Amino acid sequence: MKISTSKSEAMDFNRKKVECLLRVKEEILPQVEEFKYLGVLFTSEGRMEQEIVRQIGAASAVLQTLHRSVVVKRELSQKAKLSIYRSIFVPTLTYGHELWVMTKRTRSRVQAAKMSFLHKVAGLSLRDRVRSSAIREELGVEPLLLRIERSQMRWLEHLVRMPPGRLPGEVFRACPSGSRPPGRPRTRWRDYVSRLVWERLGIPPDELEEVAGEREVWASLLRLLPPRPDPR
Repeated sequence: MKISTSKSEAMDFNRKKVECLLRVKEEILPQVEEFKYLGVLFTSEGRMEQEIVRQIGAASAVLQTLHRSVVVKRELSQKAKLSIYRSIFVPTLTYGHELWVMTKRTRSRVQAAKMSFLHKVAGLSLRDRVRSSAIREELGVEPLLLRIERSQMRWLEHLVRMPPGRLPGEVFRACPSGSRPPGRPRTRWRDYVSRLVWERLGIPPDELEEVAGEREVWASLLRLLPPRPDPR
């Protein structure tokens, strides 16, 4: 295997900053605390909050760029604005969302970012005090959090059905060894999605892989997945 030292960096996944010197021949790779891979930001702490916030910021920049020329332009039809919402804004906001570990706070922030676009398309503001669900129904837009959860559960199905030897499946099934470091434990994606399936589909963790392994059953469950209650 050949390694380009000018394009390579080292990062240690640890809560505490630890010096990790990786040497390639006579060169030591620079150690970083974050890096981007395929457009996704990875941090040494192994958390996804910073990546989610970064994607919200990128979507907000898209909204700001398109605000006058598209979003509030009267000459454009509502259908055209929603087409831009689905083809540009949503993919920017949700890039890499299949592996997000979402909290109540991040769900709220993603919801607020999405509604900031839809409010303007509908010609409304927060002062109008119209519920988000009513705006979505009027515009015919699927709840974004529902779309994210379905995608995460579809990725779960792919991982469960992967044959032995495939790296994503092996990482999914891996169990950390050794004692847990002090402090609040991190939420692994597997634990997060297991709780999500239990909460949203009522499938207990010990039956998760068996049910997810049945493609047609799993697909029907996801089609019937209801949206979460509107927070507003």
